[in-house]
Amino acid sequence: MLWSKAIGAGGVGGAPPLFGPRGVFGGGGTIDYITIATPGNATDFGNLTVARVYLAATSNGSRGVFGGGLFINTIDYITIATLSNAIDFGDLLAARFNLAATSDGSRGVFGGGNGPSNVIQYITIATTGNAIYFGDLTVARYGLAATSNGSRGVFGGGQGPGQANVNTIDYITIATTGNAIDFGDLTVTRFGLAATSDGSRGVFGGGADPSSSTIDYITIATTGNAIDFGDLTVARFGLAATSDGSRGVFGGGAEPSSNTIDYITIATTGNATDFGDLTVAREYPAATSGG
Repeated sequence: MLWSKAIGAGGVGGAPPLFGPRGVFGGGGTIDYITIATPGNATDFGNLTVARVYLAATSNGSRGVFGGGLFINTIDYITIATLSNAIDFGDLLAARFNLAATSDGSRGVFGGGNGPSNVIQYITIATTGNAIYFGDLTVARYGLAATSNGSRGVFGGGQGPGQANVNTIDYITIATTGNAIDFGDLTVTRFGLAATSDGSRGVFGGGADPSSSTIDYITIATTGNAIDFGDLTVARFGLAATSDGSRGVFGGGAEPSSNTIDYITIATTGNATDFGDLTVAREYPAATSGG
């Protein structure tokens, strides 16, 4: 298990892990997995409790949770180290799709979604149950992406009222409830992007306005605008991303439906490299890691 470079909810030496060696991608009805350090094609993991797209995922480094999806409020979970079908966890506050999720290694937060919605809600990942209201995003939107450094969660991009794409990045302190605060702007206005981190640097990849290969990055602990990182191997939106704490991987995508997985080393800038393929092409999956 990899531990965040940042101090998580448990403090130094007691912080819950944010990452793990196994990346999981869920969407449609199935879940795939990869070993993030080793390029290659994904392998079947099991099935979600409800087949769906436009969902979001996060983890505590051991348990992965998938929340929302097209017109449903389902949350289900897996033990990432063990191949199996997902199990019912609870429900979101309302049916939401095209939302984003991240965690501090203990609490998982889900933000935004169709409507567009500005609602942020949370769960305690280690215990099952329904989500609880957390606060509001600075801009109501869907098709956004989220990541964290183990303490601060950031939400970037999306499509707001009137189907206007935004470049907004806002942030929360995951351990405390409250409304999000402005962080800065992405380099490109877009929705349908994906985000991950190495516990310090957050990266946002892909998106549409139109279909983009852009990867940009922020230092999560400090506010400010994103900086160009490089490009994905294939311009696409409706993808998902996760990390083992060093390497970030981006999988799936829309229009056309994609099975592409590519990867970056988050601490260094540069273009993505081909990793392999998902078991099936899928649009708007969700991804997280653990093991």
